[in-house]
Amino acid sequence: MTKLNFILGPCAALMLAGCTMIPKYERPASPVGTQYPGVTQTNPGNAGDLGWETVFTDERLKQLIRLSLTNNADYQVAVLNVEQSRAQYRITRSASFPSVSASGSYTREGNFTTTTTTTETWSASLGTTAYEVDLFGRVRSQNRQALETFFATAEAQRSAKISLVAEVATEYFVLRQAEEQIALAQATLKSVEDSFALNQANFDAGATSELDLRTAEGQVQTAKINLLTYERARAQAVNYLVLLIGQGVPTNLPAASPFDATNLVAEVSPGMPSELLQRRPDILEAEHTLKAANANIGAARAAFFPTINLTANVGVKSSQLADLFASGTGVWSFAPQITLPIFTGGQNQAGLDSAKISRQIDVVNYQKAIETAFREVADALVAAGSYASQIEAEIKLISAQQRRYELANLRYRQGDDTYLNVLSAQQDLYNAQQDLLQAQFRKLSSQISLYQALGGGWK
Repeated sequence: MTKLNFILGPCAALMLAGCTMIPKYERPASPVGTQYPGVTQTNPGNAGDLGWETVFTDERLKQLIRLSLTNNADYQVAVLNVEQSRAQYRITRSASFPSVSASGSYTREGNFTTTTTTTETWSASLGTTAYEVDLFGRVRSQNRQALETFFATAEAQRSAKISLVAEVATEYFVLRQAEEQIALAQATLKSVEDSFALNQANFDAGATSELDLRTAEGQVQTAKINLLTYERARAQAVNYLVLLIGQGVPTNLPAASPFDATNLVAEVSPGMPSELLQRRPDILEAEHTLKAANANIGAARAAFFPTINLTANVGVKSSQLADLFASGTGVWSFAPQITLPIFTGGQNQAGLDSAKISRQIDVVNYQKAIETAFREVADALVAAGSYASQIEAEIKLISAQQRRYELANLRYRQGDDTYLNVLSAQQDLYNAQQDLLQAQFRKLSSQISLYQALGGGWK
């Protein structure tokens, strides 16, 4: 008895202290710098303080985002994954508590050699079976692993939400760009049709050559082809939006904001790279996965030590149902079992080695997530800044090309120049107008990418 107390005393102290064999967690060093390239401001960023309804100002877009968060199939799966992970954690955690169950039985037995020997036994009991006394923290380590896995799944849901909102916003502006391109193509088609009609009249009167006539005709066909191209792009953008929002595009949406409005996407400050560690859900997901792997090492270490299982019950037993709960029918049992691993063929060591390697892999994945986030923010910052300057240059270019086209057209109508110069000026003007639309879209896209890369806006 003295020896048993000597063994169980320290074990009980360990259990009461809640000790585990999980290694102390230390966050891996950040593999990136302390400042984004080309960014001098060091004030904290505000991306994490802005909800998407503040960042996106177009009411039509907001309605589409709300529909996507309600109906999108991929996002619904992400939400259900969180619920499943939460349930799995509850299952794992239940092993920390003894399971108590009630049972009752009736037995009637006799002897084939006689007809008078028949016995009846009635019993009822309440007890627990195979409850593991978690002296070395194996169960608690598994609980911690399941909890961190749940946290990682929750961050994966946040990441899916960010991606969905950004994807809807980007595709919405793809649609708006296509609509602007269609309007430009229609205006260009009207212009070249008027030029063709003028050339046709001059050709019929013998005042111009067939070359000018066919050149003008070619402009008309090119404009029609461009119009068909942009109409196809618009239809494809609508189809993609239908997939993202999980239903047809409603007809009662608010009017769209002008495509060239300056505040369609709010400006956000990037803050410091260190803030990404607490803001980006994919980084947080990777860190929780790393913590889960760290907890798994504790469970693998505990496998080297004895396990103690307790089975106990208390109840009543009688040969008569009427006397089942009478005085003197009480029974009890207590059956502890200890299992000490002596030879497992290297299984426990292999399990520990595998757990340590898994943690090393998750360290690399965590650092890679940080590196990816840093690059995405840096790229988005470069794009957002450069497209603002490009748009200003594009507007000036359009003004110059517009004046050039007007002069060339005037000279042609006065008979001072050939139609080829009109064609060249009109084509360059059209290209400049298309480049402006493209630059405007790219700026919006880069602003969305920056907001997504900063991982903010979900408070």
